[in-house]
Amino acid sequence: MTPRQIRVSKFLAKYLRHEPEALGLTLMPGGWVSLASVIEGARQNGFPLTMEEIKECVDANDKKRFSLDGTATLIRANQGHSTPVDLQLTEKQPPRFLFHGTVGRFTPTIKEKGLDKMRRHHVHLSPDQATAHKVALRRGRPVILRVRAADMHDAGYKFYQSANGVWLTDHVPALYIEW
Repeated sequence: MTPRQIRVSKFLAKYLRHEPEALGLTLMPGGWVSLASVIEGARQNGFPLTMEEIKECVDANDKKRFSLDGTATLIRANQGHSTPVDLQLTEKQPPRFLFHGTVGRFTPTIKEKGLDKMRRHHVHLSPDQATAHKVALRRGRPVILRVRAADMHDAGYKFYQSANGVWLTDHVPALYIEW
């Protein structure tokens, strides 16, 4: 991604996941908002965007953080929201194991309390170790946790999968985490 694409991606993440009201946006069910309103909100806040830049950002984002609807007139962040939104996800049977990338400074708390969603709607889990490793690299030296997702599901925990393949759940108790 180019430096401009990175700036556009960060801008979209901030306002589609955390502060839509700051741009005058109201997220519809599923987290959708019109591209036209994003462009207008960005313009009014001194960050001019074009439709082409947004579409390019959606296509170029390696983590597939954003989706366009079938008409390419609506956009949403696939997950990671801290603002209230109904993502309209349906429960799904997870694979036997999922993975979570973290860093060493968080391991004492995780060993005691498990994985909490913190300010987000869900705990994010990766389908493979490589993805979890990549996620953790942003914060330091990676520690990859293996989550016994199928066992959790059998015990009644709900799982969802976002459009970009990230698995979501409300909490991962420490007893389901392998180090």
